[in-house]
Amino acid sequence: MKFDLTPLLRPHLVNLQPYTSARDEYTGKEGIFLDANENPYGSVTDEDFNRYPDPYQLELKAEIAKIKQVKTSQIFLGNGSDEAIDLLFRAFCNPGKDNVILLPPTYGMYEVSAGINDVETRKIPLTADFQLQPDLILEAVDQHTKIIFICSPNNPSGNKVHREDILRLIREFNGLVVVDEAYIDFSDEPSFTTHLSDYKNLLVMQTFSKAWGLASLRLGMAFASKELIKILNRIKPPYNISGLTQQTVLAAIKNVDKVNAMIADILQEREYLRTELAQLDYIEKIHDTHANFLLIKMPNASHVYDDLIEEKIIVRNRSKVQLCEECLRVTVGTRPENEAFIQALKKIYAESFNL
Repeated sequence: MKFDLTPLLRPHLVNLQPYTSARDEYTGKEGIFLDANENPYGSVTDEDFNRYPDPYQLELKAEIAKIKQVKTSQIFLGNGSDEAIDLLFRAFCNPGKDNVILLPPTYGMYEVSAGINDVETRKIPLTADFQLQPDLILEAVDQHTKIIFICSPNNPSGNKVHREDILRLIREFNGLVVVDEAYIDFSDEPSFTTHLSDYKNLLVMQTFSKAWGLASLRLGMAFASKELIKILNRIKPPYNISGLTQQTVLAAIKNVDKVNAMIADILQEREYLRTELAQLDYIEKIHDTHANFLLIKMPNASHVYDDLIEEKIIVRNRSKVQLCEECLRVTVGTRPENEAFIQALKKIYAESFNL
C-alpha cells in the first residue's frame, strides 16, 4: 500500500521550522565552545554536566540500531515511550476534530494523552480472550481517525495479539498503526520492526524500562519510517534525552549477555509463579502471558489486594478494568519475592475466607 504521511499531519506543522540548537549548527566534539551560553567552569557536581547533550542521540542510536537491526534514521528516542505517544497526538491529531481508536483493556497512557490533547477516543473492546476485533475496529474508522493503538504483548492481560489481525489493520487502515512492544523481550513473538520497510504507516514502540532494568532513566524507543521519525524530531524539545541518560545507556547496551540472563531468570520465575498459583483451589484463572507479569483472577480480589498491602506486598488491582474483573496483576519478582507473595496469598485466604 502506498502511504503518504503529509495528509495526516496537522496542517500548521507541514512547513514548521524546528528550533535550531547550538548542537545542530556544530556537531563536532572538539573546540572552544562559546556558542551555547554554557558554564565554562564545569558543574557543581564531581562530574561535569555543563555541556548540552547531542539533541539527536546519534552515538546511542548507532548502537541501538545494531541490536534492533534497524537503521539509525528509523529510531526516535524519547523520555519514556510516553513522550512518543504524546508527540504522535500533537503531530497528527487536530484537537476537537480528530479521533483515535483504543482497544481496552490496554495501557492507560493512550487515553490520558488523548484527553490532554483534546482528542476523541473510540473504544473497541478486546474479546474475552483479549484479542482484536478487526471488523469492528475498521467499522469505527472515519475520515478523522488518525491512529490505532495496539499493545502486544498487552498490558494488563499479558497475552500477545494475533499477528495477522495486526497486519490486516496496518494494510487496510489509511492512518497510523502504533504497536506498543514494551514487553516484547519476554515473548517468543518477533518484533514488528521487521515490517518497517513494508509499511510506512507502522510505528513500533519499545523501552529500556523492563528487560534492561533502566526504568529510572526514562528512555523509550520508537521505530518507524525515516519520514515519520523526521516529523517526531521536528516537534520534540531540543534536548529531550539528558547527557547522563545517553552515557549510561551507551555503557549498559554493551551488556547484552546480562540482559539475556535476566530475561531467562524472569521467564523461569514466571513459570514458577504460574505453577505455584495453579495449585491453589481459589485461583480461578491465570491468563496466558508473554510479559513479565501475570493477570490472575481470584475471589474478592480487591480485598486480597488490600490485605497484601498489609503484608507489604504491592501488586496492581485491575478489578475495575474492563474484562479484568476480580483480577490482580502481579509482576514477576525474584524467587524470595515470589515465595513471599505465594505465602501471603495463602495466609490471606486462610484467615479471611476460611479456605
